[in-house]
Amino acid sequence: MSGEFITSATSSPAERAAEAALRPHSLNEFVGQARVKQQLGLVLDAAAQRQSSAEHILLAGPPGLGKTTLAMIIAHEVGAPLRITSGPTIQHAGDLASILSSLIPGEVLFIDEIHRVSRSAEEMLYLAMEDFRVDVMIGKGAGATSIPLELPPFTLVGATTRAGMLPAPLRDRFGFTAQLDYYETEDLQSIVSRSALRLDIDIDVRSASEIAGRSRGTPRIANRLLRRARDYAQVHNKGILDIHGTRAALELYEVDERGLDRLDRAVLGALIDKFNGGPVGLSTLALAVAEEPETVDTVCEPYLVRQGYMSRTQRGRIATPLAWTALGRSVPTWSGQLPLD
Repeated sequence: MSGEFITSATSSPAERAAEAALRPHSLNEFVGQARVKQQLGLVLDAAAQRQSSAEHILLAGPPGLGKTTLAMIIAHEVGAPLRITSGPTIQHAGDLASILSSLIPGEVLFIDEIHRVSRSAEEMLYLAMEDFRVDVMIGKGAGATSIPLELPPFTLVGATTRAGMLPAPLRDRFGFTAQLDYYETEDLQSIVSRSALRLDIDIDVRSASEIAGRSRGTPRIANRLLRRARDYAQVHNKGILDIHGTRAALELYEVDERGLDRLDRAVLGALIDKFNGGPVGLSTLALAVAEEPETVDTVCEPYLVRQGYMSRTQRGRIATPLAWTALGRSVPTWSGQLPLD
């Protein structure tokens, strides 16, 4: 399956367990996102001094940047249990009511991909977040009655990769919104070194830097590349992870020095070779590389656009001069502009 190096949805249970083992457990251990750490620390410290539950917190940003980890850290910092669920699993108001009614005072409720909560559950969430109560409907038709159910104080932590899809009434009910951004290479190098220590991997500075530089600014990818480099060293180099083995492992898994993987290069190659640099629509481009449009849209495009390999226009996607250069193609004079029909 293409894209498996980046997406977590296709990870095996062993992979997910390994990722969980590498998570930091406190804000002091959390590397990167310095401004978010300061802001979040202030929110949690103030709540602790007031001896009350922290305000509801929204974590927004691309996949793999640490939203779930931060939710776990929030629960750890306030000394409360953590209840984890996700937006797609809450399809009815009754689903949400059963979760909310079983919360204990001070508990942290984490809803991943909160923008995918159903509309009926979303409206129930408004009242729960603001007044700590829900109205449960009993019966149907003319005989239906609404019974108010009081909830204990709790902290809702929502995570979303698409903050723009959140309705304004829901977004406004969060007391603090943390916008996570991609990591600097230096922070990723620290994360790789820390993860190597936890995995009992002897890694040198050059290898950690090499992995960090190809990780697309994403800790999840950095940790995954580290584990694949470890596997290569175990099989081919008697467990010694040096710069030569690291580069060989990354080459084997088709991750180049720019962080582009096989699917990235396939998308850019199709855009250049089949569509003359564009413009081309997302569905047509995805069909050309035999992938789902959502995969291209969520896995490839954010990095390609951010790094300047691709541009989005009203007429479709176009390849920039940097894309032509990255694939070893000669840059046409009109590259980066809309070609004449």
